[in-house]
Amino acid sequence: MKLRLNKTVAAVASSALLLMAVPVVGAASTASAAKKPTYVIGYQGPLSGGNQQLGLNMVFAVQLAINQANRSGKLPFKLQIKAYDDQGDPTIAPTQAQAAISNKKLVAVVGPAFSGATAASEPYYHKAKVATVSPSATNVTLAHSGWNNFFRVVADDGVQGPADATYLVKTKGIKSLYVVDDGTSYGKGVATAVATEAKTLGATVVATSVPGTSQCQNGTASSAQYSAAATQVVASKATGLFYGGYYCDLGLFLGALQSAGYTGTIMSDDGSLSPALIQGTTPASAANGVLLSCACASSKSANFNKQYQALSHFSAANATYAPESYDATNAIINAMKHLKKITRAGIVAKLHKLTFKGMTKVIKFQKDGNIAGAAIYVNQVKSGKIVQLGLE
Repeated sequence: MKLRLNKTVAAVASSALLLMAVPVVGAASTASAAKKPTYVIGYQGPLSGGNQQLGLNMVFAVQLAINQANRSGKLPFKLQIKAYDDQGDPTIAPTQAQAAISNKKLVAVVGPAFSGATAASEPYYHKAKVATVSPSATNVTLAHSGWNNFFRVVADDGVQGPADATYLVKTKGIKSLYVVDDGTSYGKGVATAVATEAKTLGATVVATSVPGTSQCQNGTASSAQYSAAATQVVASKATGLFYGGYYCDLGLFLGALQSAGYTGTIMSDDGSLSPALIQGTTPASAANGVLLSCACASSKSANFNKQYQALSHFSAANATYAPESYDATNAIINAMKHLKKITRAGIVAKLHKLTFKGMTKVIKFQKDGNIAGAAIYVNQVKSGKIVQLGLE
């Protein structure tokens, strides 16, 4: 089954490629602009491949924050964006990280987006003293690997996983839970946290790994590839299923689960929180009722939503991680504003001391780079649309 990207997404993908080649800067006067130094804030994440939409959600928010900062005329410097497409793949990520580091104007990076790509990239960024502020990488170990340049504006799996398990067991009354991960660093991390907490809460848990197929790239993946796994879920008689992974493979799994006759509660994480989940599920109705958790909130800012849509040409309402990417970018900009001399190492040091009110939350980092305080939200697919239900 192909992942069906609508025309809007296809157009956005083309825009993203243009965005990488031609950075957009603010409308400062020619005279003042000539006197200001130019710095680059990078973005690293998936801008092509099966998980493209998550990357597109983020990169346009980064661009918007940079455009606004330049237009304000209040900065003693100009900003540009440079995007590095790692496809969310840890085998590609190191090359992209090294390309970013080699850009002498680059001072910091929003991202990497995915946990596996972050783990593969971070040794290079750490050595180069480049601050990375991820809007979405949630694997717990990332903050405990000795990288003082690593920051994230969302809660990690150690917060989200237990919250998801509690929601399933306590709120939904699930007593037998089947937990599946997609074999990625991210998927395994959140799935393990869910399974561990669910057992603690008294649920019977079966945990297994079903590695992602082709991430729906090149149109080669099909729901039939998940038929055996779906049959095993039904045979387990579990009343609840948690899937740790990304929307593209979950879409395939949902089709197989419906064909196998599974009728239990299904929940996944923010890696699956995208309208592309519904587009990539056959039949699309198989996605209805699926619960999706995230340490991210839908944007409630009419001004942000309007400007974001004007730039990206798609709605901010379900643009997962767009608000967090906007906050991550502004965290970097705020750090830069308070430096007399802007250096990569200086930005790292200033981020450790930073406190400012972002769009999603107060941005303040703990010593290990984790955000200080965060909430977990639960969403649900209803009649083909993702609706935020509220806090877990």
